[in-house]
Amino acid sequence: MGKGHRQGRLGEEIRRIISDLLLRELKDPRLKSGMVSVSAVEVTSDGSYATVYITVLGLDLKHEDSKKIQEDTLAALGSAKGLIKREIGRQVKLRHIPELIFKMDTSLEYGRHIEEIIQGLDK
Repeated sequence: MGKGHRQGRLGEEIRRIISDLLLRELKDPRLKSGMVSVSAVEVTSDGSYATVYITVLGLDLKHEDSKKIQEDTLAALGSAKGLIKREIGRQVKLRHIPELIFKMDTSLEYGRHIEEIIQGLDK
């Protein structure tokens, strides 16, 4: 017990820093297509990797362009990875800054799908 507290605190700190950067610093035009939010950050037990889950809000998920917007968002964050890591290193005192892995968070889409199934059962 108590083994995962450090990873949880570090993940929340990384989430806060990246969210702040998305609001204030990152000016990539690929990030302007929808509201980009960091939903969660999972840090490995040794602290070498941090998986950052990204949600793009305000998209019509049935639209073909939504996949392109999601890919562009991941590409923009991938190109800004150096800036993000530098800011994490500046704000959090760590010996080694975790390598960032950006992934799309599909939990909202999954939740909508389950809701549609449940609504279909009511009929």
